[in-house]
Amino acid sequence: MSQFPSHPTDSNSSTTKDVTPVVALKELVSRLHREQNKIQDLLSSLGFALRSFNNLNQFLELIPLMATRVTDAEGSALFLYKPNGQIRLEQLHWQDSQQRKNIRKALETASSQITLLANSGSATISTRILDDQMHAVLGPDVQIFGTAILVKHTERGWLYVLSRDPEYSWTETRQKLVRLVADQTAVAIDNDELSVELRKKERLDQELEIGAEIQRRLLPRQCPNIPGLSLAARCKPANHVGGDYYDFIPTNQNQLQSQLQTSPENASWGLVVGDVMGKGVPAGLIMTMLRGMLRGEVLHGNSPAGILQNLNRVMYADLENSHRFVTMFYSEYDPQTRILSYSNAAHNPPLWWHAATKTVSQLDTLGMLIGLDANSEYENAQAQLEVGDRVIYYTDGLTDAAAAGGDRFDEDNLVTSFRTACKYCNTPQEIVEYLFDQVENFIGSDRQNTDDMTLVVLQIV
Repeated sequence: MSQFPSHPTDSNSSTTKDVTPVVALKELVSRLHREQNKIQDLLSSLGFALRSFNNLNQFLELIPLMATRVTDAEGSALFLYKPNGQIRLEQLHWQDSQQRKNIRKALETASSQITLLANSGSATISTRILDDQMHAVLGPDVQIFGTAILVKHTERGWLYVLSRDPEYSWTETRQKLVRLVADQTAVAIDNDELSVELRKKERLDQELEIGAEIQRRLLPRQCPNIPGLSLAARCKPANHVGGDYYDFIPTNQNQLQSQLQTSPENASWGLVVGDVMGKGVPAGLIMTMLRGMLRGEVLHGNSPAGILQNLNRVMYADLENSHRFVTMFYSEYDPQTRILSYSNAAHNPPLWWHAATKTVSQLDTLGMLIGLDANSEYENAQAQLEVGDRVIYYTDGLTDAAAAGGDRFDEDNLVTSFRTACKYCNTPQEIVEYLFDQVENFIGSDRQNTDDMTLVVLQIV
């Protein structure tokens, strides 16, 4: 019998040698699959955090950890630019807790040195300088890869991944993963800034709405019942808060408590319309201040010209400082005589429709803008109104209303429309609605007027 091994034994040995590479390949594929799943899970977690976190700082804490995990590195550092352009170490992850403190100190030293260079004017922040400083404090053997964090094409910081393993290499896949984490960081920063801007806008809108509500309450809620007069009015601001102003003002203390009820036969009323140059909150604030000043002046019993003159002197300093002016037409109506006394401070002259002759004329006097010259003087004038007469007070928002082609509604169109309204409309409210409809039809229903529009109509009854 032979002492040598049989052929089956050689066959089994050969089979074992053939199987070994297959097992190794399967192990490699399995390991790559596990790595791929790990990376996908990490990036999925990062995406979930991006959608879920409302606090940017909480999200940024994850970035170095995620960058380290997806690249199998030892650590990662996130640098962000401050508003003044300086750079700071925002977050750091390092696997060895004992080394973390030294690494942090080294990286903070690098960012501080860059800040000193930038402040001295000898250098501006750049990736080369940051790389050089990091190599200087961490040592030349550290493997470093960094990528910029770009928000709307603007560099906002840098994400670095670090390793002290001499066998570690920056494969193309690892570089892509770092850039992907950096891009997610940029999205988070952009979303946070958009959220901050949105909150600011919401607060501003809320404040504007409060201002608009205050202004609406300061304008007359309804027209007073003045013997012999029928009134209607409308104010349409271009923005939340406007600079147009109209008012019905009792001329003596006894009327103040009952100004929205029927007035005594001999009680006269101030009727006023004004326009602060400009729009929005500044004009609205001046209009509010103007209203209080004017109401105080009316109670002193001066003539319309005297009221405008005193108002101009009182308001001059504030208007000069704000670089704004005011146009105003102030009048007082006496129910007993049907006389309208008035004075104009460069405002659009009211239009007077004479019922007897079916003609339209203007009510006007010479007078400068309020706030232009502290020593401006104003003129008094009177109009004897008759039954059926109508008068409209308006601001230039109506006559300056522009159509898509650039043409303006202008005063001629307003006079023509007013004349037509007086022929076919029975009440002041109908006239208000008709004239606003004419302006809106002229500019187009889909266009927003760029200026405040105010209209007051009175009719002798």
